[in-house]
Amino acid sequence: MKQQLISKILESIAESLELPDSAYERARSRYEDMARWLRRDGANCKINKPHIFPQGSFRLGTATYPVDENAPYDLDLACELTEGIFPHTHTQCYLKRLIGKEIEAYRDYNSIKSPIEEKHRCWRLKYADDLSFYMDIVPCIPADSSKRAEILNYLIRSGVGESLSQAISGLTVNITDDRHPEYDQICDRWLISNPEGYARWFESRARLAEQFLAERIKLYEAANIEELPTFMWKTPLQRCVQILKRHRDQTFKDNHELKPASILITTLAAKAYNGESNLYDAMNSILSNMGNYVNKEFPKVPNPANPKRIDGGEDFADKWLKKPELEKHFWNWLEKAKSDFQKLGASVDLEELLEDIRSGFSSRINAKSLERIEGISSNKIEDSLYTGPIVVNSKPSGRHLVQ
Repeated sequence: MKQQLISKILESIAESLELPDSAYERARSRYEDMARWLRRDGANCKINKPHIFPQGSFRLGTATYPVDENAPYDLDLACELTEGIFPHTHTQCYLKRLIGKEIEAYRDYNSIKSPIEEKHRCWRLKYADDLSFYMDIVPCIPADSSKRAEILNYLIRSGVGESLSQAISGLTVNITDDRHPEYDQICDRWLISNPEGYARWFESRARLAEQFLAERIKLYEAANIEELPTFMWKTPLQRCVQILKRHRDQTFKDNHELKPASILITTLAAKAYNGESNLYDAMNSILSNMGNYVNKEFPKVPNPANPKRIDGGEDFADKWLKKPELEKHFWNWLEKAKSDFQKLGASVDLEELLEDIRSGFSSRINAKSLERIEGISSNKIEDSLYTGPIVVNSKPSGRHLVQ
């Protein structure tokens, strides 16, 4: 099957997983409404100048509709109090309770029935209307200048450009965690995170598709890419992440607790992406190389915006340390992904192709949508004599194959 045809099939799969623009707009409306609430006259945290911003898949433009279409969407937010609260003046517990009281007041004011739920690092608010959301809100404050400078120097030494390094490091924050040994005490050892910096890093990887993005700018008659919300970029990297996450969901549909985390897949895919402008080449590069970015020792997959080598940083694979079987399942999933994409490229008729798509991706794609692709008819796939299925490294990055 020709590479161009495979790219079109992958594009159809990604489109079938994509949320409608209205879902992104609804998410934005909800976090902007929460921001207005926290800044209102009478809010206990107004004096602290709260900054609300999305993180996770909605921020990156990689969200997909849930496998269970009745399940709620997961909207991750951060609430950064930018002034007046510091680790040497307040406890993590104080910050978290301050934000929690405001979220509870918001729930009561808007007659949201479900009570707020306290998680280790965030508060969860559940909407239940025509488009259900879990809104997870992480309280945070800016990290001090010495920590930001430390991360800046590390990023520059790692080869990240100075401008991007400055942008990323300047967004570093301290977060709360009720498992911290000094959670209810004044201390300067708060955990750090950097969701906005991570988004900047991910976008820098997506921007490698310069020609593709230039076409998107023309399509929407925008002056530049900054005028387009990230979810409207729809770059090959974003599409590949969506497809890989759905393949992961389908693989672990009966064992959710064993599946690789979305942030893990997203980070490794972004590291392996080299700016390819079509989905065939992008997926081939990502599947062949993403395993090479897993370190042999911990930190296995450091957060590129908050590396574990910096005290208090993040390793996206830190759960592997306590549960080694999770690493085993990651490598086995990666091998299955390679195998399934090879199988996808080798399909010889429409019925076989549809079965491969449905079994691997739980996709809503149907025969009619595939038949609109040039080269696919109701009974055959043209040029299907194994002339170019996705060819990926069949070995697990030279290191792991777990039986």
